[in-house]
Amino acid sequence: MTTYATVNPATGREERRFPTLDDTGVEDVLSRSSAEYQRYRATDPQQRAAILARTADLYEQRAEELARSITTEMGKRHKEALGEVQLAAAIYRWYSEHGPDLLTTEQLDVQGALESVVQLEPVGPLVGVMPWNYPYYQVARFAAPNLMLGNTVILKHAGICPASAQLMEGLLHEAGLPADAYINVFASTDQIAEMIADPRIQGISLTGSERAGASVAETAGRNLTKAVLELGGSDAFIVLDSDDIGALATTAAKARLSNTGQACNSPKRFIVPGEYYDDFVRGVTETFESATVGDPAEPDTGVGPLSSTSARDTVVEQVQRAVEQGATLHTGGDPLPGDGAFMRPAVLTGVTPDMDAYREEIFGPVAVVYRVDSVDEAVQLANDSDFGLSGSVWGTDLDAAQEVADRLEVGMAYVNEHGTTLPGLPFGGVKRSGFGRELGKWGLGEFANIRLRRTSKR
Repeated sequence: MTTYATVNPATGREERRFPTLDDTGVEDVLSRSSAEYQRYRATDPQQRAAILARTADLYEQRAEELARSITTEMGKRHKEALGEVQLAAAIYRWYSEHGPDLLTTEQLDVQGALESVVQLEPVGPLVGVMPWNYPYYQVARFAAPNLMLGNTVILKHAGICPASAQLMEGLLHEAGLPADAYINVFASTDQIAEMIADPRIQGISLTGSERAGASVAETAGRNLTKAVLELGGSDAFIVLDSDDIGALATTAAKARLSNTGQACNSPKRFIVPGEYYDDFVRGVTETFESATVGDPAEPDTGVGPLSSTSARDTVVEQVQRAVEQGATLHTGGDPLPGDGAFMRPAVLTGVTPDMDAYREEIFGPVAVVYRVDSVDEAVQLANDSDFGLSGSVWGTDLDAAQEVADRLEVGMAYVNEHGTTLPGLPFGGVKRSGFGRELGKWGLGEFANIRLRRTSKR
């Protein structure tokens, strides 16, 4: 049975446990969501937009409360937690402002008829399975477009984020969303599989691990249920040149340490020309060593705990295995004493294709730096990955950097920035990073009936 509990990763103490859905509750949830869909889909898009606008207002008004919740539940530094709350609010607001126009009937070339139009319509109840690393942002980018469209949502959050899951449900309902249009469930994996297999469910969106994605995709495929998957990443950060390699190394290191390295689109593989390599490694190492590891609620903390001691131990083991296989450890990689899920950030070099660290995603504060001798070698290394979420290219010649960015096998390519996510930009990857897109107009179309209506004379 899945456990839903708040366990503070900074202390290791369980603070609260939450009751889970019983087996009879599955049918109740499905029935409620399905019945509400028939009502909610008929509401005016402007009414739905107004609900999302009020949701954004509530996120902004209760930002401190929301931030404290995820700092306690998954260890996000308070400053980062506040930033995530603001990003979630921005997503709800973007759809409230742009959603009605995006749902406007589109006129096509008539092509021999009196009229050819495309209408964007909802499809029905959806299931969302969300991860713990960005509790509010991940939900907003799934829920906001689909509630704008007129679908109803059943949301299963990660087992370590039950308090924030309840807060989100409460805010949406307080904003005026019908209670059964968004139902938070503390459900087991088997119960979610049962929901996906039910013909009333018209789609499943999952953000999580490859293993979870494969399991959901198998169940969805067997039942012909539409799926959107955002899975892991091993993003490349390619340096072409720099007029201040020390500053760039600091930028890279801070990006890697954001959210304690627990982001699918965090830069994890740093690919650097030989002439800059030593200075870059030195700069990243110094930044990692100077970052204060500690209580995420304290303002001076630079790196918080990982989400749990088991997550911390997994990352520590990955670093140890890389060293055993021949990689060079420049700093960190060891757990800190005490009950919290803390580790010292690690820098690895000398990772080769025969090592596990070359292929696997390291979901924590670990930077792997590679030395290359040419742009072609950099691109080949960047693309030699099972993942394809995002990647970035850094250089003073923008045309050259854009040309390299266009050679990356990713869903999102950046030049002189990394991992930017905004409400109007598409988010998603290729290869084993999943399929489908969220945010912007693209997120509104994933679980939509793109319906053609064509009228001709008799």
